[in-house]
Amino acid sequence: MKTSMSLAAAVAPDVLRRYASDQIVTLAKLVVENAFQPIVEAGTGTVFGYESLMRGQERIGYDTPLEILDEAHQAGQLLQLEQMVASRALAKFATLSNFSTSTLFLNLDVRLIPHGEHLVESLLQHLRKANIPPSSVCFEFSERFDNTSVPEFSGLVSRLRKAGFKLAIDDFGVGHGEIKLLCDYAVDYLKIDRHFVAEIDRSPRKRHLLRSIVNIAHVLGTRVIAEGIETEAEFTACREYGVDLVQGWFISRPTTHISELALSKSKRGSQSLDEILIRKQIELLPTVYENDSIDSVFELFRRNPRQAFFPVLNANDEPRGIIHEHHLKEYIYQPFGRDLLKNKMYERSISHFVEMAPIVGLDSDAEQLMAIFANMEGSNCLILTDNMRYAGVVSAASLIKVINEKQLKTAQDQNPLTGLPGNRAIRDFMRQSGRDGDALRHFCYCDFDNFKPFNDAYGFHLGDHAISLFAALMRRYFFAERHFLGHVGGDDFFIGVVGWTKEELTEILERLISDFHDDVRDLYSDEDRAAGRILGHDRTGAEALFPLMRCSIGVIELPEGLVIDDINRVSAEIAIIKSAAKDSEGGLVFHLLQRRASF
Repeated sequence: MKTSMSLAAAVAPDVLRRYASDQIVTLAKLVVENAFQPIVEAGTGTVFGYESLMRGQERIGYDTPLEILDEAHQAGQLLQLEQMVASRALAKFATLSNFSTSTLFLNLDVRLIPHGEHLVESLLQHLRKANIPPSSVCFEFSERFDNTSVPEFSGLVSRLRKAGFKLAIDDFGVGHGEIKLLCDYAVDYLKIDRHFVAEIDRSPRKRHLLRSIVNIAHVLGTRVIAEGIETEAEFTACREYGVDLVQGWFISRPTTHISELALSKSKRGSQSLDEILIRKQIELLPTVYENDSIDSVFELFRRNPRQAFFPVLNANDEPRGIIHEHHLKEYIYQPFGRDLLKNKMYERSISHFVEMAPIVGLDSDAEQLMAIFANMEGSNCLILTDNMRYAGVVSAASLIKVINEKQLKTAQDQNPLTGLPGNRAIRDFMRQSGRDGDALRHFCYCDFDNFKPFNDAYGFHLGDHAISLFAALMRRYFFAERHFLGHVGGDDFFIGVVGWTKEELTEILERLISDFHDDVRDLYSDEDRAAGRILGHDRTGAEALFPLMRCSIGVIELPEGLVIDDINRVSAEIAIIKSAAKDSEGGLVFHLLQRRASF
């Protein structure tokens, strides 16, 4: 092999290409290699699968994989070339230590659809030898070509699903029949084209479009993959808007060397309140595997007479949908119905009866899950996944319980003196706002200056009165629904503002500081008010003179388009900005949170 490759390398590529037509597969065997690019879970960073990409064709004069495929098609050797590339991809995939829990994504050329049956049988033979289930392989249909116009397409899709293969729509958004294909065929994955991901953190139009596509896909039980992620900001934005899986140079570049592939990068953060509450409501229903016998389904319904449906999984424990008893009733009650189902000539497997159901990850928020239910007419349940595997189901009634308990937890988190939300709600607001870069956002941290000496001198009753007075002023100036008011504790407050300009916010905050200072002066004695200061003790216990109380406010500004997922990054700036505000003459300081450099 090495000798043949060196001979190929010694001949000019354009000369090789001139004589390649008759021997294109033979030459391709010498130079073409399979590169793998990892596809990872957006929520955890764990590798879910690999897309197989063709490399090395330039050694025989073809600049791109598409060029050599076109040449092979013209020479009548496309099927042989694709079979060779696919079989090598499977062989390489089988050498991975995590192949049993991964998925291999293979591109299927539209021109091979008429030969699909032959290609499928060839792959099934390779899979049996390698002991790899068909559900570990996903075929990608590129939207750059009109697959549905090929007469054999519908039959091939049915054959692939019956065999257990997974299906994906590639290049979604730039092709011929995106919505048509998604509407008419049950697909497992939808791969968003790079065009809609590029600089998405800077484009509100792209973010709105991505959010809508993800919602539609999830309602249909389809998972979403974002292709071509090249920056941290693009990755964070895609994760925020519900994308399930990501791939691109920011994650990992394609490589022909197995040793260079990262097998796992789990980065899952702490569970949100929503996830904690949702996990309590999960119902772990018995499941059916798509390659189980029809008899096993009948037996499952017999043992669970009150259950009308069961989730259907593939061999990798990923949900495919549900199987409902009403699909089988016509066979149960008609003469010879069961015998007909089991007749090999009739060929009705479990996959024939699978009904789509919404499929969403456990890390989604409760309101999002309820919105999916509302958009899914006649849905029996919502299937939840953890690391893309089946985790259980929830009903609409269970989600209502989750939302009610969430509201109760939020109410319990309120400060009893001011009635404002506490630290949990503040952090949730910061996390949600940080991930949504559609507008300019400001996080305002309010802290009283010289509160301790006042509280010591005048007592807790007047100290609490000052705190209540400030909370009332906050409500007077920030009353819109999009504003968030929180009470961190003691004399520390938080104001979250979305959509205001810096100038608009500055005017209101200066008025808030001024009004509080004027109002709080009335709490002092005439003598202290006239002196403009009081005698008190500092934190070391030493006597000192302190000015009258005021509020200082440090503001962190998140510019439009900036999407951040790590709220600790904001928290790290808080102490600095609060200290700067206390030291400033006016008590108000702004700090712009900068974008991190792209990778």
